[in-house]
Amino acid sequence: MRRILVLLALLAAWPLSAGAVTVERVVSPKGIEAWLVQDHANPIVALSVAFRGGAAVEARPGLANMVSGLLDEGAGPYDSQAFQGRLEDLAIDLGFEAGRDEFRGRLKTLSENRDAAFELFRLALTQARFDKEPVERIRSQILAGLARELQSPEAVAARAWFRQAFAGHPYASAVRGEPETVKAVTTAELKAYARTWLARDGMVIGVVGDITPEQLKPLLDSTFAALPARHPGITVPETAPKAPGATMVVTKDNPQSVAMFGEAGPKRDDPDWYAAYVMNYILGGGGFSSRLTEQVREKRGLAYSVYSYLSPYDRAGLIVGGVATQNARIAESLDLIRAEWRRMGEEGPSETELADAKTYLTGSFPLQLDSTAAIAGLLVAMQLDDLGIDYLDKRNGYIEAVTLADVRRVAKRLLDPARLSVVVVGKPEGLAATR
Repeated sequence: MRRILVLLALLAAWPLSAGAVTVERVVSPKGIEAWLVQDHANPIVALSVAFRGGAAVEARPGLANMVSGLLDEGAGPYDSQAFQGRLEDLAIDLGFEAGRDEFRGRLKTLSENRDAAFELFRLALTQARFDKEPVERIRSQILAGLARELQSPEAVAARAWFRQAFAGHPYASAVRGEPETVKAVTTAELKAYARTWLARDGMVIGVVGDITPEQLKPLLDSTFAALPARHPGITVPETAPKAPGATMVVTKDNPQSVAMFGEAGPKRDDPDWYAAYVMNYILGGGGFSSRLTEQVREKRGLAYSVYSYLSPYDRAGLIVGGVATQNARIAESLDLIRAEWRRMGEEGPSETELADAKTYLTGSFPLQLDSTAAIAGLLVAMQLDDLGIDYLDKRNGYIEAVTLADVRRVAKRLLDPARLSVVVVGKPEGLAATR
């Protein structure tokens, strides 16, 4: 048993065979579609699936997350212990995760256990039991995790930022919920979410590894055909961050203050996405090579880490970031961040910064293709974002096509320090809250 687990772990870490990655569209006899990358060098198969909806459509904050923790805690004829025992005996990695806009599942197995693995995945999706013991055990685990999370300044800042930015919208709620909402989740709600939102309508699938299209087709039907054909429809409205420019302080007796900052950014389908992506790398997404790190950490030693990133959701786009430093120096750090925000918006990057960013972003992309599971997840992301089945071939070309004029135009459009909303957790000195 231990040898099998070690073998599976090693195989999961190995990259695909050398050569171009070819993505095939596979459609089963019952019309279920998956994108497939074949690789027969290693005896392993990985599957990733996503269902549109996620936490944004849940009836109670934390419901989708709780469902994700329970689908593999007993299904069909197997109670929780028996189901987990089958996974362990066959060295199968199976699990689920809820996000704001989608509900994801993953499966990874040795080829010799492929049929059994897909059958267990089918049971988890279509016949989850939600027995009392695992429901209460998982609820207790989530509550314990929330108790720890609510002691983390970073988590407190993120939760407060989203509550402020998206008040009245589903995005205001944390995916993991709140202690009071998790305590209130009923078994009926768990079953209703699984029955309603794990549907073939809006489902996308990625498969990678030691399997052919002809082998995959019947497995797609046997695994997914029993799911409901449609869900009720996603009615989550488009939104944008509220209270632009507001500063909120959450008092916490810590020697450091932690800040989350951000404003509206591009969604994934924005025509300027790639220019914004390159721009953000130069501003705060490039680690030690970014302007924020240079100004806040390298030149002044104010913080160990400062960063920004694009965060696109289905109904809103964001550009957000974070910093942590001494209470006495958080105001100075935020002033420097706003100054760099303004400088990038007004001047854009230099030719050298643009060239360096494009070199890194194109050269590092193959590192995302380092395992079967990683590529299966990327295939799903490509479908969720409507990027096209040839995206892996075209992606670097999109980056290369970004011009200096593009980045300067997009930076001017997106970056305005007056719109930068900030949440600070700690006891900041010299910083006045405006909300």
